[in-house]
Amino acid sequence: MHDLVLKGGRVVDPSQGIDKVTDVAFAGGKVVEIGDGLEARDSRNVAGKIVCPGLVDLHTHVYWGGTSLGVAAELLARSGAVTTFVDAGSAGPGNFHGFRRHVIEPSPVRILPFLNVSFAGIFAFSKTVMVGECVDMRLIDLREAARVARENADMVLGIKVRVGKTASGDSGIQPLDMALEVAEEVGLPVMAHLDNPPPARRDVLARLRKGDILTHCFRPFPNAPARGDGRVREEVLEARARGVFFDIGHGGGSFGFKTTRAMLAAGFLPDAISSDVHTVSIEGPAFDLLTTMSKFLCLGVDLPTVVRLSTQAPAAAIRRDDLGTLKPGSVGEASVLELRQGHFDYVDCIGEILTGDRRLLAAGVVLDGKWWHPA
Repeated sequence: MHDLVLKGGRVVDPSQGIDKVTDVAFAGGKVVEIGDGLEARDSRNVAGKIVCPGLVDLHTHVYWGGTSLGVAAELLARSGAVTTFVDAGSAGPGNFHGFRRHVIEPSPVRILPFLNVSFAGIFAFSKTVMVGECVDMRLIDLREAARVARENADMVLGIKVRVGKTASGDSGIQPLDMALEVAEEVGLPVMAHLDNPPPARRDVLARLRKGDILTHCFRPFPNAPARGDGRVREEVLEARARGVFFDIGHGGGSFGFKTTRAMLAAGFLPDAISSDVHTVSIEGPAFDLLTTMSKFLCLGVDLPTVVRLSTQAPAAAIRRDDLGTLKPGSVGEASVLELRQGHFDYVDCIGEILTGDRRLLAAGVVLDGKWWHPA
């Protein structure tokens, strides 16, 4: 007898090419079967709902209590149906041990971190105080970053660096070069944040390697990936051909509808949809991953693609093939969603309003093969 069956939902699993109404069974903390007429000790009727692999948010900040921008992963999982939070460099070598012991290890939901190249991590980020952690180069110690990455190799996904007028100031692109040196030393990818210039988009993209991640990839002008006439910039196309991974990272200032329309019209989908949720963006315009996914639905991207960009694709970016899928034998996680029809206003980072007719909402979460939370 199975432990849990989700019955009668629309199962959308792009990793297996599945999009149909059927059942999903879990046992022993794993997905065990997809098919009709399955039975279990705990049977949940999810007719009319969407059942997809556990959502993977590739850009979040969940060092709650240890950084000024951290939000609580468990609360977001309950309200937004995310089962894996990739923390995008909240902690650096100087405070990573606290993040690991006090937040990551006790968390009921999975948190997988990038290590910030800056010693203090993102230490001063709020509505009233904003100090880029890479403005002062004294905060970057490559040996310390490499040491902490090695000592936490079971957990650290890569090296995070933020460059731009706000994040690195007069240090310019130097922190990216230093992060790349650490990443090469420890054999990990880099996730690069880019805000307003300097540095310029082309200088950042020219440095990124296959498997490195450019987050905030659909940001508005300046440093947008599309020209004013809608054409995708050459350095963006060259980077994709080289294997650079393009992540949305919505956040409070890094996602524009004009840019997104231009990129989609040019046939350039992002490689992942992520929220960049933190204490500022959680109040809007990002709110959470489901809101960002809903924006893409309302911009014309079909549901299976939106699900793929929020499950299978980010899991591949972090080299976790056991996540983002409902294949039998994979981790026993699922997100149950409601696709509501209606009239919904969405806002981008520069205040443009998009009125859409669809919105994704959380309807339940499966963790470790058990029904964890009905939102």
